[in-house]
Amino acid sequence: VQLQASGGGLVQSGGSLRLSCAASKTRRSIGVMGWSRQAPGNRRKFIATATTGGLSYYADSVKGQFTISRDNAKNTVYLQMDNMKPEDTAVYYCMGDLDPQSSWQTFEYWGQGTLVTVSS
Repeated sequence: VQLQASGGGLVQSGGSLRLSCAASKTRRSIGVMGWSRQAPGNRRKFIATATTGGLSYYADSVKGQFTISRDNAKNTVYLQMDNMKPEDTAVYYCMGDLDPQSSWQTFEYWGQGTLVTVSS
């Protein structure tokens, strides 16, 4: 299984960006897919996950600002980021696991990361 993220880039403060991540080289349903991010000098932090069963979880820091969604048929997950702030600048990682009950730190599949930069 490979996860390929796209959609990163430069956005102004207050702007929006949408990330996409598609799983390839598998016909199996990825039970849970989501996103984490790592800002310079910081550890990787959880953002959100979404299961094939329709459950979504968010970090408190992004609730009301970011929205996760997925297309189960395509094994693709999206992250809509609105009202972005300079502190949202980070490398965003797509992640996933076959087991929807897995803890995100132990997810089996990880994308290569896509850089998001928010200018003030």
